[in-house]
Amino acid sequence: MNKAGIYIHIPFCRARCSYCDFATGAYDAALCERYVRAVEDEIASFKHDDNPVEVDTIYFGGGTPSLLAPAQVETILNSVHKRFRVASNIEVTMEMNPGTVTPETLRAYRRLGINRASFGAQTFDDRHLRRLGRTHSADDTRRTFDDLRANGYENISFDLIAALPGQTLQAWSSNLDEALRLRPEHLSLYLLEVHEGTPLAAQIRSGRAPQPDEDTAAEMYKIMLERTATEGYVHYEISNFCRSGYESRHNTKYWTGAPVFGFGCSAHSFDGRNTRWSNERDARRFVEALENGRETVVETIKLEAHEAAAENIFLGLRLMRGVDLGEHRKRFGADVCREHADDLARLTEAGLIELSGERLKLTSSGALLSNEVFAVFV
Repeated sequence: MNKAGIYIHIPFCRARCSYCDFATGAYDAALCERYVRAVEDEIASFKHDDNPVEVDTIYFGGGTPSLLAPAQVETILNSVHKRFRVASNIEVTMEMNPGTVTPETLRAYRRLGINRASFGAQTFDDRHLRRLGRTHSADDTRRTFDDLRANGYENISFDLIAALPGQTLQAWSSNLDEALRLRPEHLSLYLLEVHEGTPLAAQIRSGRAPQPDEDTAAEMYKIMLERTATEGYVHYEISNFCRSGYESRHNTKYWTGAPVFGFGCSAHSFDGRNTRWSNERDARRFVEALENGRETVVETIKLEAHEAAAENIFLGLRLMRGVDLGEHRKRFGADVCREHADDLARLTEAGLIELSGERLKLTSSGALLSNEVFAVFV
């Protein structure tokens, strides 16, 4: 089995962003302390195979994991080390919101083994930050980045969002300029997705915020590809770019079908073969279940052979290197070229995919319209 990844979900935020549909809620110190103990118990009681699993990535996501005190982070990391065999070269990522950490906290996290920081700048435009419901300013982002560098973080990732309501091409270019000037090791550059049930969706529906324009979004994506390439960043996944050697090892596990074990409310897991499961979404109900010895898993899915094969294709295609169809055929007994001959011909003619020998991959245009490609295999 490939080495596994560990995902820890921290659901607490200072405030909920207008576009967010994740399992998050307002920070509550008492609940947070109970939550950390519950996650500790969940990890300690985790059962999978008889043999100990070796892990080489740990990822604190959320929410805002940087709201945790260093002692709370230490509690969770200690529980991982007790339950799993941890590789010596482990990548340990923490998502951080600008303005939620101090130099002292960053030094403490670093001593605990956090060696990769991923933080949501989202935009360097304070007006757009307010519209998104973010609690930080552009200056907070700049200051947090400087503090990370000053305290020994040599693997930093930025999140930026394009196609925000009312955002112009010039404004997006300015965001890229500033991010690239800082030279983070990794960039996650997303086109905004408006999810039903979020405040942003309601604002757009009522006319209080403009509907993002698809043509402008496409042009922003092209600018993104051009600028990152010029600055020496590798486009290795649809929305992810890095300096050479700084791919997100943890997130790559999702796209390659490696095992990832999730802990905390709403966390999802995959055994690397054919079983997925997910936890109770509500933080308080999750904590109460652990405190009272009840099950936290609310859904388990056993993938049929054809479902596992389809996942291997459409998840693998997220990586710009594409999918080796020969390896796919050996693993699943499925001949993609024969089973999807007409679809592949249509997608090739449309300029969305390239098929060279046994390697199938998206083109730059295909990355922008990836859902149309993936639909063929679902």
